[in-house]
Amino acid sequence: MSPSTYSRFIRFLQEDLAISTASIAVALRHREQDPGPLPMILWQYGLITIEQLEQIYDWLETA
Repeated sequence: MSPSTYSRFIRFLQEDLAISTASIAVALRHREQDPGPLPMILWQYGLITIEQLEQIYDWLETA
């Protein structure tokens, strides 16, 4: 993912899905220890719902 797409992705998480900066930071810390797709980490740790996970993957398909 390019840096500009990544920035838009983080903005989408925060603004459209109302995911807190703290939740994103937690997921990023966990990703350092257990690499994986950020959306899956957010979901695995209960930081997003399955519906939000679907919205994220829909967004990523069009990004």
